[in-house]
Amino acid sequence: MVNLDIIADVNRRHEIVYIFDVADGNPNGDPDAENLPRFDPETMQGITTDVMLKRKIRDYVNVMFDKPIFIQSQAALNSLIREAFLEEGYEPCEIELSEEELEEETLIEWLLSKENLGYSIEEGKLVYSGDRSRKSDLFKELCDGLEQEQEAMKTKLDNIAKRVAEALKNKSKKKISDEMRDKARNRLCEKYYDIRMFGAVLSTGLNAGQVRGPVQFTFARSIDPIYPVDVSITRKARTTLARKAREGETEMARKPIVPYGLYRAHGFFNPFLAKTTGVTSGDLQLLYEALQNMFELDRSAARGNMAVKGIAVFSHENEKGNASADRLFRLVRISRKEGVSVPRSIEDYYIAAPEGGSLEAYSFSGVELTWIVKPDNFRMLDPDSMR
Repeated sequence: MVNLDIIADVNRRHEIVYIFDVADGNPNGDPDAENLPRFDPETMQGITTDVMLKRKIRDYVNVMFDKPIFIQSQAALNSLIREAFLEEGYEPCEIELSEEELEEETLIEWLLSKENLGYSIEEGKLVYSGDRSRKSDLFKELCDGLEQEQEAMKTKLDNIAKRVAEALKNKSKKKISDEMRDKARNRLCEKYYDIRMFGAVLSTGLNAGQVRGPVQFTFARSIDPIYPVDVSITRKARTTLARKAREGETEMARKPIVPYGLYRAHGFFNPFLAKTTGVTSGDLQLLYEALQNMFELDRSAARGNMAVKGIAVFSHENEKGNASADRLFRLVRISRKEGVSVPRSIEDYYIAAPEGGSLEAYSFSGVELTWIVKPDNFRMLDPDSMR
């Protein structure tokens, strides 16, 4: 039985050993290598990024628990930051647009394309909630992306930048105070699960600073070298009639896979940073649930069969910690069975580690080990092997 009072205690330091495998799939394609599985070119060990793990955690808590997520594709991040400032009482700058300007579709479309910089049009007014105040800076960002020959548009944008700058000068509170930034940042932490847990850069539009996340992961690395295979596949269909007439009924494609790989990643929870972002015990429980089940929610033909094989949590008695993370990670030892030259399942490995509970017998006083998912072929590590 998992003791949540220990592993979900936000006043303790925690480390995580996360073990998963993939069979006949691509766990994390490299866009710079035609989406081939990532690997270390010197050792040929497979690699998956920390970003991949955090993406799956985000998707799981969003879909299963309807938690708002900051890093997503539905809304511009600068818009979400600006929304937090507005909720905290920030008053954006407004200027009236002339009838001529409102009727010019090209100008309006261009201004609307600058939404991520803080521009919007509401009831015939141009609303600016960005962080610029000088006319030259406003003009520069408004013109960013324009072709050199669009002089007429530049003239109109220059006039708009001048009016916005004048309106900002007339505002009694043209500068955003540090207190306002702190309030907006705290509101974003409170609203978005992934900011509270993983942190975020919040200075890309209105500047709410930066949040250092208390939960971080390493890249995952396969225990043994992998051999990426680029499989040829066919489709008995054509996208256009012209291609069908020219090339026949079938199309060829490639599908990169890893026949098998057992991967290991490490995670860290910093209780000091958790205090600054407002992480709760419930947030940590969600994290552990996501790590257990996120592959079940993320099935695709490209990923093959991915499954979690082991989750171990080292919990310290206090915030500072009672042992180095590196030494604790070495208590979980994964080795290939004798006689197995080409591993193809978890059954081809032994995983040796402490059974769980206090690690005092292993010379780590004040640290407890909890197995959320205990691996197959588990063997208890002999405490004498540590001496």
